[in-house]
Amino acid sequence: MKSRIFMYLFIFSVLLVIFQYVNSKNILDSYESRIEKKEAKMQKYADTISNLRDRVLTLSEFSITESESAMSYFEARGYRVDELIPFITDELYELNMLKGEEHPLIPYASMTGGKMLINSVRVLNHKWIIANFSDGKYWGEIFLKYELTDDEQLKFNLVESFLYPIN
Repeated sequence: MKSRIFMYLFIFSVLLVIFQYVNSKNILDSYESRIEKKEAKMQKYADTISNLRDRVLTLSEFSITESESAMSYFEARGYRVDELIPFITDELYELNMLKGEEHPLIPYASMTGGKMLINSVRVLNHKWIIANFSDGKYWGEIFLKYELTDDEQLKFNLVESFLYPIN
């Protein structure tokens, strides 16, 4: 009888060990699959970040903040570029506030009864600006040349413009 009890205890302990082994293996496999999924997501996010960095680099090619020559042009004349660029864009936006039906720089009249307004501005370098404009329905872009006179007046000169057709 004693030997049977030991045999049952031995069988029970073997079954318990097998159960622990299978359960631990399942837990490990579950963790490994989670880790693989997380690593795949991390790789995808790393690729996305890399693509976004490349895009930012491409977009910053035509920007005054990335052009050392343009920045040194203003610095040599005693201007602080970090204050000058907001001043230039603010001056363009202030032209939106002028009274009258027509914008002084946009060569197109509004066809919706409103006024053509400059929406966004990008200072390309120490001489050129590109901006887009709209009256709510029609929109286009203008290419401007600008200069700071000796008496610190800002002068804009329209070089080229176009209005996108409505589809």
